Amino acid sequence: MTWSSLPEPLRYAILGVGSILVAASLLVALLTLLKPAKDFSELKLRVRTWWIMSAVFLGALAFNRTGILCFFAFLSFLALKEFLSMIPTRRADRRVLFWAYLAIPVQYLWIGMDWYGMFLVFIPVYMFLFLAMRTVLIQETEGFLKAVGTLHWGLMVSVYALSHGAWLALLKPTNGAHGGGLGLLLMLVFLTQFNDVSQYIWGRTLGRTPALPKVSPKKTMEGLLGGVATTVTLSVLLAPRFTLLTKSESLMAGLIIGFGGFIGDVVISAVKRDLHLKDSGELLPGHGGILDRVDSLFFTTPLFFHFVKYLDRF
Repeated sequence: MTWSSLPEPLRYAILGVGSILVAASLLVALLTLLKPAKDFSELKLRVRTWWIMSAVFLGALAFNRTGILCFFAFLSFLALKEFLSMIPTRRADRRVLFWAYLAIPVQYLWIGMDWYGMFLVFIPVYMFLFLAMRTVLIQETEGFLKAVGTLHWGLMVSVYALSHGAWLALLKPTNGAHGGGLGLLLMLVFLTQFNDVSQYIWGRTLGRTPALPKVSPKKTMEGLLGGVATTVTLSVLLAPRFTLLTKSESLMAGLIIGFGGFIGDVVISAVKRDLHLKDSGELLPGHGGILDRVDSLFFTTPLFFHFVKYLDRF
């Protein structure tokens, strides 16, 4: 695949993300030279991991429909595996986990078949009922509610929520105009990740009022509002390049991503705090685990997807 054959939104994304990562790498190198006594090893790891994650994500989007579906299915598998490794499970439940993992290829099969109705209800309805039935057949009532609840919740966030990203990437404009799902997905992922960073920066510089001190002590109202304002501004600026959204729709999208990303972050923080964990895993050096990196996307992806579908232009 040549550069000119890549979709225009993807070319913009590669150039933009590449420029940001080059600037970040140069900044880390400069800080290391100016302050040799200070340890910047974690920052170096974070930037290096961002290079790898960005290359894998953008590379996957350069492939065809099947490549995009396989990428998201694998991401869902990693997220579910990490979630289940965090949650204490009963020994008997291991016989049910096979069916939870089997739901991943089936959920993405509906996307490949363009079966929108089944895509919407398969996990929330059919897997919800089936997993409860399969678990009760084990005849282990001690901890039953916790077992079926945590397993289905894990499927909802790591498979159902993320699978909306795959369908989003494959959307086509109904009027045949330029733009489509790929641009929408790139905008969603970029704004969600940038929202996390901007909320952190605003919180560190101006943060005074804790937002949810018992859940995430470092999250502040100033960080939240500053991050949302930054995300909304970027949404209005980027939408004309990547999507068919109008300015008012772009503003609404920015609000959805800004506030949705915050809620997704603190929800997974609450899960980790309940389990007395700092990170969800160690797969991504400098970042923690998969859940630590995609926690905001658990909320922003389905919210943004259904907002776009409501507009009825895709």
